[in-house]
Amino acid sequence: MRTTKISVSLLGSALFTGLAMAQDPGQSQYDSAPAAQSMPMRQRRPPNPAHQARRLGRQLGLSAGQVRQIEPMIAERQQLLENVRTDPTLTPQQRRAQMRTILRDSNNRMEAVMSDSQKQQYEQIMQARREARRQRMQQRAQQQAPDAAPQQQAPDQQAPPQQAPQDQTPQQQ
Repeated sequence: MRTTKISVSLLGSALFTGLAMAQDPGQSQYDSAPAAQSMPMRQRRPPNPAHQARRLGRQLGLSAGQVRQIEPMIAERQQLLENVRTDPTLTPQQRRAQMRTILRDSNNRMEAVMSDSQKQQYEQIMQARREARRQRMQQRAQQQAPDAAPQQQAPDQQAPPQQAPQDQTPQQQ
């Protein structure tokens, strides 16, 4: 009798453990919402302006004085961008326009500290970043809706536009 109770309790705990382990680790036992809906957005820490200035200094060969001049510019840019990001009164188009203005002004101020060769290197770095961002956005768009958007074809390979059926008889010319 005693071995039966122990066997039943061991079997019960083994089943319970198996059920608990089979459950999605990010989802509690009582949470029935799909995991994708309950996952919070990933929060990013703002980059450290001192680290950014030093990294830019290494990439461009900036002097210590140039790095010291650029660091407060980066910190100010981050603060301004964060203010725009969190402003609930702005439309997405207004937000983008203000962010572009802030970035353009910040880049112009930083380039004023740089030599001509450093400006050229900086522009190459920024161009590479823009291209990488463009590629990431294209990949995300393809992943989110692979069948929703037709693939772009070269102009000479495009199919002729389909004409809608007409209920009227063709007009004579």
